[in-house]
Amino acid sequence: MQCIYCSHPYTYLLGNKQRKCSRCKRKFSPAKQERRALLWKLFAEGYTATQSAKDTGMHMVTVQKYYADFRRTIALESDAAYAKQSHLVTDYDEYLYLPKSLDPQKDIAKVKHFLTLAYASQVYTLMMPSISRLGLNPNNRDEQKLLEKYLTYHTISKIAKERTTIRHFWEYFEQFILKYKGVSDEAFVFYLKEAEWRFNNGYNT
Repeated sequence: MQCIYCSHPYTYLLGNKQRKCSRCKRKFSPAKQERRALLWKLFAEGYTATQSAKDTGMHMVTVQKYYADFRRTIALESDAAYAKQSHLVTDYDEYLYLPKSLDPQKDIAKVKHFLTLAYASQVYTLMMPSISRLGLNPNNRDEQKLLEKYLTYHTISKIAKERTTIRHFWEYFEQFILKYKGVSDEAFVFYLKEAEWRFNNGYNT
Protein backbone atom coordinates (compact mmCIF):
# COMPACT_ATOMS: atom_id res chain seq x y z
CA MET A 1 0.00 0.00 0.00
CA GLN A 2 1.32 3.45 -0.95
CA CYS A 3 2.29 5.93 1.76
CA ILE A 4 -0.22 8.76 2.05
CA TYR A 5 2.51 11.21 3.06
CA CYS A 6 5.43 10.69 0.65
CA SER A 7 3.80 8.38 -1.95
CA HIS A 8 6.44 5.71 -1.42
CA PRO A 9 5.02 2.42 -2.81
CA TYR A 10 6.09 0.25 0.12
CA THR A 11 4.51 0.28 3.58
CA TYR A 12 4.19 -2.54 6.08
CA LEU A 13 1.41 -3.56 8.42
CA LEU A 14 1.82 -3.06 12.16
CA GLY A 15 0.20 -5.05 14.95
CA ASN A 16 -2.36 -2.30 15.64
CA LYS A 17 -3.52 -2.43 11.96
CA GLN A 18 -1.76 0.80 11.10
CA ARG A 19 0.78 0.94 8.29
CA LYS A 20 4.29 2.39 8.43
CA CYS A 21 6.20 3.79 5.50
CA SER A 22 9.51 2.14 4.64
CA ARG A 23 10.98 5.48 3.59
CA CYS A 24 9.58 8.34 5.70
CA LYS A 25 8.74 6.09 8.66
CA ARG A 26 5.41 7.81 9.26
CA LYS A 27 2.37 5.80 10.33
CA PHE A 28 -1.20 5.99 9.13
CA SER A 29 -4.46 4.12 9.54
CA PRO A 30 -5.95 2.61 6.36
CA ALA A 31 -9.33 2.35 8.09
CA LYS A 32 -9.28 6.05 8.90
CA GLN A 33 -8.34 6.89 5.31
CA GLU A 34 -11.21 4.77 4.02
CA ARG A 35 -13.60 6.50 6.43
CA ARG A 36 -12.37 9.91 5.30
CA ALA A 37 -12.72 8.96 1.62
CA LEU A 38 -16.29 7.75 2.16
CA LEU A 39 -17.31 10.88 4.04
CA TRP A 40 -15.65 13.11 1.45
CA LYS A 41 -17.68 11.38 -1.28
CA LEU A 42 -20.90 11.97 0.64
CA PHE A 43 -19.91 15.57 1.41
CA ALA A 44 -19.16 16.25 -2.26
CA GLU A 45 -22.52 14.75 -3.25
CA GLY A 46 -24.26 17.22 -0.96
CA TYR A 47 -25.13 15.02 2.00
CA THR A 48 -25.40 16.90 5.28
CA ALA A 49 -23.52 15.63 8.33
CA THR A 50 -26.81 14.34 9.73
CA GLN A 51 -27.57 12.39 6.57
CA SER A 52 -24.05 10.95 6.38
CA ALA A 53 -24.10 9.86 10.03
CA LYS A 54 -27.42 8.11 9.46
CA ASP A 55 -26.34 6.39 6.23
CA THR A 56 -22.92 5.23 7.47
CA GLY A 57 -23.75 4.49 11.10
CA MET A 58 -20.89 6.72 12.23
CA HIS A 59 -21.23 8.87 15.33
CA MET A 60 -22.60 12.33 14.56
CA VAL A 61 -19.73 14.09 16.34
CA THR A 62 -17.18 12.15 14.25
CA VAL A 63 -18.89 13.10 11.00
CA GLN A 64 -19.17 16.75 12.05
CA LYS A 65 -15.42 16.86 12.74
CA TYR A 66 -14.65 15.52 9.27
CA TYR A 67 -17.06 17.96 7.65
CA ALA A 68 -15.52 20.88 9.54
CA ASP A 69 -12.09 19.77 8.34
CA PHE A 70 -13.34 19.51 4.75
CA ARG A 71 -14.67 23.07 4.91
CA ARG A 72 -11.42 24.42 6.37
CA THR A 73 -9.45 22.70 3.61
CA ILE A 74 -11.78 24.11 0.96
CA ALA A 75 -11.36 27.63 2.37
CA LEU A 76 -7.56 27.37 2.26
CA GLU A 77 -7.59 25.98 -1.27
CA SER A 78 -9.94 28.77 -2.35
CA ASP A 79 -7.52 31.41 -1.05
CA ALA A 80 -4.57 29.72 -2.77
CA ALA A 81 -6.40 29.46 -6.10
CA TYR A 82 -7.51 33.08 -5.98
CA ALA A 83 -4.02 34.31 -5.11
CA LYS A 84 -2.74 32.81 -8.38
CA GLN A 85 -5.51 34.32 -10.50
CA SER A 86 -6.48 37.55 -8.77
CA HIS A 87 -5.24 39.50 -11.80
CA LEU A 88 -8.10 37.96 -13.82
CA VAL A 89 -10.87 39.59 -11.75
CA THR A 90 -13.42 41.24 -14.02
CA ASP A 91 -16.34 42.06 -11.71
CA TYR A 92 -17.07 42.44 -8.01
CA ASP A 93 -20.06 43.23 -5.87
CA GLU A 94 -21.13 43.34 -2.24
CA TYR A 95 -23.89 41.21 -0.78
CA LEU A 96 -25.95 41.60 2.36
CA TYR A 97 -27.48 38.36 3.55
CA LEU A 98 -30.12 37.84 6.23
CA PRO A 99 -31.85 34.45 6.69
CA LYS A 100 -35.45 34.56 5.51
CA SER A 101 -36.57 33.38 8.94
CA LEU A 102 -35.36 36.62 10.53
CA ASP A 103 -37.12 39.97 10.63
CA PRO A 104 -35.19 42.74 8.79
CA GLN A 105 -36.41 45.32 11.32
CA LYS A 106 -35.69 43.33 14.47
CA ASP A 107 -32.62 41.37 13.34
CA ILE A 108 -30.82 43.89 11.15
CA ALA A 109 -27.65 43.53 13.25
CA LYS A 110 -27.40 39.88 12.19
CA VAL A 111 -26.85 40.74 8.53
CA LYS A 112 -23.89 38.94 6.95
CA HIS A 113 -21.83 41.13 4.65
CA PHE A 114 -19.50 39.67 2.03
CA LEU A 115 -17.75 40.63 -1.17
CA THR A 116 -17.97 38.44 -4.27
CA LEU A 117 -15.39 38.70 -7.05
CA ALA A 118 -15.66 37.04 -10.47
CA TYR A 119 -12.68 35.70 -12.40
CA ALA A 120 -12.32 33.12 -15.18
CA SER A 121 -16.02 32.11 -14.86
CA GLN A 122 -15.54 31.45 -11.14
CA VAL A 123 -16.18 33.38 -7.95
CA TYR A 124 -14.18 34.20 -4.83
CA THR A 125 -15.89 35.34 -1.65
CA LEU A 126 -14.51 37.50 1.13
CA MET A 127 -16.25 38.25 4.42
CA MET A 128 -16.55 41.94 5.21
CA PRO A 129 -16.78 43.55 8.68
CA SER A 130 -20.01 43.03 10.58
CA ILE A 131 -22.55 45.82 10.86
CA SER A 132 -21.37 46.64 14.38
CA ARG A 133 -17.71 46.74 13.34
CA LEU A 134 -18.59 49.13 10.53
CA GLY A 135 -19.72 51.53 13.23
CA LEU A 136 -23.39 51.38 12.25
CA ASN A 137 -25.91 51.34 15.05
CA PRO A 138 -28.79 48.96 14.27
CA ASN A 139 -30.84 50.68 16.98
CA ASN A 140 -30.63 54.01 15.17
CA ARG A 141 -33.77 54.24 13.03
CA ASP A 142 -32.12 56.26 10.23
CA GLU A 143 -29.26 53.80 9.92
CA GLN A 144 -31.69 50.91 10.20
CA LYS A 145 -33.68 52.26 7.23
CA LEU A 146 -30.48 52.46 5.20
CA LEU A 147 -29.62 48.84 5.95
CA GLU A 148 -33.17 47.73 5.15
CA LYS A 149 -32.88 49.47 1.79
CA TYR A 150 -29.67 47.57 1.04
CA LEU A 151 -31.36 44.32 2.05
CA THR A 152 -34.27 45.02 -0.27
CA TYR A 153 -32.00 45.39 -3.28
CA HIS A 154 -29.44 42.86 -2.00
CA THR A 155 -26.50 44.69 -3.51
CA ILE A 156 -24.45 47.85 -3.53
CA SER A 157 -24.07 47.63 -7.29
CA LYS A 158 -20.63 47.90 -8.86
CA ILE A 159 -21.40 46.09 -12.14
CA ALA A 160 -23.54 46.91 -15.13
CA LYS A 161 -24.77 43.57 -16.46
CA GLU A 162 -28.06 42.36 -15.01
CA ARG A 163 -27.16 38.66 -15.20
CA THR A 164 -23.61 37.81 -14.22
CA THR A 165 -21.61 34.99 -12.73
CA ILE A 166 -21.86 36.82 -9.42
CA ARG A 167 -25.65 37.01 -9.49
CA HIS A 168 -25.89 33.36 -10.43
CA PHE A 169 -23.73 32.56 -7.40
CA TRP A 170 -25.90 34.62 -5.08
CA GLU A 171 -29.02 32.81 -6.29
CA TYR A 172 -27.28 29.49 -5.70
CA PHE A 173 -26.04 30.53 -2.25
CA GLU A 174 -29.56 31.55 -1.14
CA GLN A 175 -30.80 28.04 -1.95
CA PHE A 176 -27.71 26.24 -0.65
CA ILE A 177 -27.76 27.77 2.83
CA LEU A 178 -31.44 26.95 3.43
CA LYS A 179 -30.73 23.33 4.41
CA TYR A 180 -28.47 24.41 7.27
CA LYS A 181 -30.14 25.60 10.43
CA GLY A 182 -28.52 27.79 13.05
CA VAL A 183 -25.12 28.39 11.42
CA SER A 184 -23.03 30.36 13.92
CA ASP A 185 -21.33 33.63 13.05
CA GLU A 186 -17.95 31.93 13.42
CA ALA A 187 -18.86 29.05 11.09
CA PHE A 188 -20.70 31.11 8.46
CA VAL A 189 -17.57 31.86 6.43
CA PHE A 190 -16.85 28.14 6.02
CA TYR A 191 -20.36 27.45 4.70
CA LEU A 192 -19.94 30.41 2.36
CA LYS A 193 -16.68 28.91 1.13
CA GLU A 194 -18.36 25.54 0.66
CA ALA A 195 -21.00 27.19 -1.52
CA GLU A 196 -18.25 28.94 -3.47
CA TRP A 197 -16.43 25.61 -3.99
CA ARG A 198 -19.59 23.84 -5.13
CA PHE A 199 -20.45 26.65 -7.54
CA ASN A 200 -16.94 26.75 -9.03
CA ASN A 201 -16.63 22.98 -9.39
CA GLY A 202 -20.01 22.11 -10.81
CA TYR A 203 -21.60 20.76 -7.62
CA ASN A 204 -24.34 23.40 -7.76
CA THR A 205 -26.93 21.40 -9.65
